[in-house]
Amino acid sequence: MKKKLVSLVLVAAMALGLVACGNKSAATDPEASADTASEAPAEETTKEDKTTLNIWMSSEPAHLDPALNSSVDGGCLAVNSFEGLMRYNAEGNLEPACAESYEVSEDGLTYTFTLRDGLKWSNGEALDASDFVYSWKRAAAPETAADYSYLCEVFPSFDYETGLGDDVVASEDGKTLTVTLGAVCPYFLDLCAFPFFFPVYEETVEATKTADAPQGTWANDAGDAFICNGAYTLSSWNHDSDMTYVKNDNYWDADSVTVTTLNVMLTSEDTTAYTAYQTGDLDFIDSVPTAEMQTAMQSSEFNIADNLGTYYAGFNYNSKLYEELGLDEEQAKVFRHAITLLIDRQYICDTIGQTGQLPATTFVPAGCADGNGGEFKNTDYYSVDDYDANVEEAKSLLESVGLWSGDALTQDISMTYLTNNSEGNVKIAEAIQADLSNVGINLTIDQQEWNVFLETRKNGDFDFAREGWIMDYNDPINMLEMWTTNSGNNDCQFGRDESKALDWAYYDNLIDEIRHEADLAARADLMHEAEDYLMDTWCVIPIYYYNDPYMVKGYVEGVYSTVEGMKYFYKATIK
Repeated sequence: MKKKLVSLVLVAAMALGLVACGNKSAATDPEASADTASEAPAEETTKEDKTTLNIWMSSEPAHLDPALNSSVDGGCLAVNSFEGLMRYNAEGNLEPACAESYEVSEDGLTYTFTLRDGLKWSNGEALDASDFVYSWKRAAAPETAADYSYLCEVFPSFDYETGLGDDVVASEDGKTLTVTLGAVCPYFLDLCAFPFFFPVYEETVEATKTADAPQGTWANDAGDAFICNGAYTLSSWNHDSDMTYVKNDNYWDADSVTVTTLNVMLTSEDTTAYTAYQTGDLDFIDSVPTAEMQTAMQSSEFNIADNLGTYYAGFNYNSKLYEELGLDEEQAKVFRHAITLLIDRQYICDTIGQTGQLPATTFVPAGCADGNGGEFKNTDYYSVDDYDANVEEAKSLLESVGLWSGDALTQDISMTYLTNNSEGNVKIAEAIQADLSNVGINLTIDQQEWNVFLETRKNGDFDFAREGWIMDYNDPINMLEMWTTNSGNNDCQFGRDESKALDWAYYDNLIDEIRHEADLAARADLMHEAEDYLMDTWCVIPIYYYNDPYMVKGYVEGVYSTVEGMKYFYKATIK
């Protein structure tokens, strides 16, 4: 997710404290910035109000509807206000949630979930298996237009034009949910803990549908229409300012919830949030400004959680840029390969990230399991050990397509880099801008507000853009299936222009084959083939592997994060 989307993704990007100057000619040494940084936040050990937690994760969320969300910030809000059949605990392990138990058939194709007794919606109405049937079919329906609809490919009846058939069935008493899969799916239980598969309240969803909003407007504001089933429910939302969530007394695990109010600050400025944290107005922040990073890291309140994800840049495969440069499709691929080599990843990690991020040499992140008992990463698509050598190789590539001769470009190369306007992502953009300028390429940075940025990128209205993806579950298919032609997360627009020579049907079929391959060793080999095919386009440019720094006051216990970037607050306590 985690645009992450990712990724992709505002919380994940902000969470890296990516806010130092990216211009290599400027004084950006982290030790130098520490000299001028403010003192570390005072480490408070007590708080008078034991029932309220004040938090900051990001700016205005794009969606609170779990079926529509595709960003980490919205995902964090979703897992605290909705709940699926399964959930992740503080150890990062799956455990039953709305489901009390489950059984899997011997062939691995049928899952039978037994739901807990007495499940209720936040308005007190009963929740049963039929609500999951409605919600999953609604998420899969073409009129819902969910970016994640491709996840329903695990069901044999799913079709992009007709949605989901009868592969999900509720018992007459609503106690059990029976799910039929088209093939063995090693990560299906993880999907049952993912927001796309959370239940939503049919009555208000249907009542708020309009011609312009066939998904319903029930989740656009706080109010009577916002009905959920998780630990907290939304009580107020001042757009672009703040949100308040209050304890849902009808939550099945309400006895575990001692913090009864979550006040959520909404801002894209991590400096603003950090100042509020310093003054005690915030108890949790999901990012630290780079200028403050070295100081903050000395505090016992500073944490770095593991992540599975990749911060990357992406080219629009169908951009007019290549035609303007006089490049055919093969030459355009060589051009993008050269751009890949011109980016100094180690510099970005050391001077902007500062928390031990590793330069990325693959799209599927290091540490991702292969689904067959091992780690997936077994190659590097380029080296990051000698940046100067990479620059020389990039010049040779440019020369091979007629864009470089001697010691200079043969023509003007100007392009635009799209990013959301959070300071950290802008600083990374400036670092890339400086790298490209060293060989004469002019990169203009186009900064947009988060929600506008998401739509611009999704619609393919860009040449080159900031991207990021935190994995939704620990299986390489999550990083690979997002690029299928029908995927709502296919920002590079692969397969969207039939006039192109690129055979993207081959990739689509390869992903389908992976989904149906029962031999896990053969499946891992197919996923390597898919990553090879994707990387050979050089549209996807990995920059570093995510980790997840955040700060939480010493008097707060029980807040936990998963490798998928989700933050859970329902188990929090205040000393």
